[in-house]
Amino acid sequence: MAVAETLEIDLPQGYAPSDDEDFMGPRQTEYFRRKLMDWKAEIIDGSRETISNLRQQSGTHPDVTDRAASEADRTLELRARDRQRKLVAKIDAALARIEDGSYGYCEATGEPIALARLDARPIATLSIEAQERHEHKERIGK
Repeated sequence: MAVAETLEIDLPQGYAPSDDEDFMGPRQTEYFRRKLMDWKAEIIDGSRETISNLRQQSGTHPDVTDRAASEADRTLELRARDRQRKLVAKIDAALARIEDGSYGYCEATGEPIALARLDARPIATLSIEAQERHEHKERIGK
């Protein structure tokens, strides 16, 4: 589906995907594209805020305890932002799947992923059943 096509789709206010529609038809696809884009924008805005805060807090602290606390806060914030950066990569991958038509289908089985799962975790690549099998295999392998 081309980007130009998705921009023309008008979703009614309060629209939610339904099992009564064609799975990953134009409306559902546009709904998830917008959801992913909004989520990505929110993460990027948060990252900009973090960078701004870190720049403002970059002053020196005369007290060793204050300096240690400040460094600990910075470390935690940077770890959180690193997780967010990885999440943005997963969002970008989901958007690419929307573009190539594979979004919403389980990578393991090829079956549709439940709409409720996609709505809760729009970056999901496995159905619940496939995810449970994957996690079970990981537990056994460790």
